[in-house]
Amino acid sequence: MTATMPRPPAYAPLGAAGSSQSSARLDATLRTFAKVLLWTSLLLVSFWWAAGGGIQQLTSGTTALLSAGRITGLVAADLLLAQVLLMARVPLLERAFGQDQLTRIHRLVGLSSFNLMLAHVVLTTWAYAGGKLASFVGTFWTLTWSYPGMLLAVAGTAALILVVVTSFRASRARLRYESWHLLHLYAYLGVGLALPHQLWTGQAFTTSPFATAFRWSAWALTAVAVLTWRVGTPLLRNLRHRLRVTSVVPEGDNVVSIYMTGHHLDRLPVRAGQFCNWRFLDREGWSRGNPFSLSAAPDGRSLRISVKALGDNSARTHQVRPGTRVWFEGPYGRLTERPRTRRKLAFIGAGVGMAPLRALAEGLGYAPGDAVLLNRFNVRPLYKNEFRTLEEERGLQVIWVPGHRRSPDSWLGPIHSSRPVDDLTALWSWVPDIAGRDVYICGPEAWSDAVLDTVEQLGVPPDQTHIEYFRW
Repeated sequence: MTATMPRPPAYAPLGAAGSSQSSARLDATLRTFAKVLLWTSLLLVSFWWAAGGGIQQLTSGTTALLSAGRITGLVAADLLLAQVLLMARVPLLERAFGQDQLTRIHRLVGLSSFNLMLAHVVLTTWAYAGGKLASFVGTFWTLTWSYPGMLLAVAGTAALILVVVTSFRASRARLRYESWHLLHLYAYLGVGLALPHQLWTGQAFTTSPFATAFRWSAWALTAVAVLTWRVGTPLLRNLRHRLRVTSVVPEGDNVVSIYMTGHHLDRLPVRAGQFCNWRFLDREGWSRGNPFSLSAAPDGRSLRISVKALGDNSARTHQVRPGTRVWFEGPYGRLTERPRTRRKLAFIGAGVGMAPLRALAEGLGYAPGDAVLLNRFNVRPLYKNEFRTLEEERGLQVIWVPGHRRSPDSWLGPIHSSRPVDDLTALWSWVPDIAGRDVYICGPEAWSDAVLDTVEQLGVPPDQTHIEYFRW
């Protein structure tokens, strides 16, 4: 069937949504500030390169190669620090961007830094070889063994090459998440090994006291950020809260829910919709963490996650016993009330992607009839009884969308109708005022992309769409 969809009316933020508008504005300001800061740092290193004669040196042969090698190295080093900061779990960045967007920017910045670093190595070596390609290998060997910090820099470059190669989609498809995560930690080793070479040979940073202060401050702040939020904060939180498993409950479809309790959980700054990296310490593979979202709103007394057996480590999680100690890092993610801008809500999820939406449906504030949830499932829906309870107690409207996807381009299952129904018409018929709602989406990446495309076609603005992908 087809339908003419009227232009949706304008909706003003009301009720609980209005209280998060200031957070949304603050986050937007922080995102702008972070981008300005990055571009300012790139302009500064470029200015110092130019002030040191970099532009004039581009006019002749080997000198031009050396100057081009210097600017590519300077920009690569600046982006390398930005790359580390993006994944240092800095709370301000986490809240402003969310893990999903930070990961996407991290990959773009990291690949740019890596390409410039390779260009720096090639151009600099070629310059020292007098512009002769025949002398390139011998010159590289000599520089590696005789130039200050070069041996360490080459080892760091090798570590970064390993990280970059395993980050390509084709490589990730062949690796378990746990193996990829372990290999990715070599990025910190690569950055650390590159530091001596930059400190000993960075001519551009000796042109002024301000340039010198900038270089040392940038490295120091990056190191402090990593030590504080990647090491110190998880350590302190685990010592304070001392989580243990209380029970493991099958949910169906190869999914189990793990209930945990601990000390002073009311002090843990976790929100419905967020995730942590979890390690269960009494089993094989305990050293490898996996990201799982909360599947119930935190109540200050207990936590619950739901895990589907998709890989070796997640399959072992089903064997966890009550009493098991739990190590966690987080909470992370922006699929929370923080970016909310409207009174009305729409939750659209599939499979185990219903976990954070289940927590949000319980934890967010809304009046009866103001929230609708589309639960897409193949055989048996997760949390069916719990959603029934939320229907009765909170006025949540639940729409069950059963069956396998009817095509790779569709996010719907089969719809029984006398006339064909496309995704756009189906969603509009279920939620005709969707353009006036905040829309939360969670599920497999390709499926979520299909939902997002439909939502955008129905006129939902980007700032009302909140999505979190299961990707790494």
